[in-house]
Amino acid sequence: MRVQLCVVGRLRTGPERALIDDYLDRFGKTGRALGLGPATEHEVEDRKGGGMAADAALLSRAVPAGAALVILDERGEELTSPDFAARIARFRDSGRQDLALLIGGADGLDPALRARADLAIRFGRMVWPHMLARVMLAEQLYRAATILAGSPYHRV
Repeated sequence: MRVQLCVVGRLRTGPERALIDDYLDRFGKTGRALGLGPATEHEVEDRKGGGMAADAALLSRAVPAGAALVILDERGEELTSPDFAARIARFRDSGRQDLALLIGGADGLDPALRARADLAIRFGRMVWPHMLARVMLAEQLYRAATILAGSPYHRV
């Protein structure tokens, strides 16, 4: 199952970019034997200032047809890492070819796009900067792969 991170905004070179690239590379290597990956990023940016609706249109174009759609949203479920891994495995085992994970812009995701999601998750009740949310999501993908592989990376 291919994995796409579809995100609003462009992340330039820096420590966050290095972390994301490292975790996505690790995910690809660990996930390959599990039928997961590779993971790629699709950055979109509305330069015309169209707000959530414009962001939603750009994000929707980045999502592969038939993909399981997981969004990061402040109203989403708080999952444990093993629960997140299990959800990914269920999407894979149900025959989904693609998994798309979406992070919206500063105003969040358009309600119509949220309504299409197969799963909405959040990283706690605090709000995180988009670049850190991306790093955390990339790390959780890698962690999910290690959990599914039975690796000691995730300790309970």
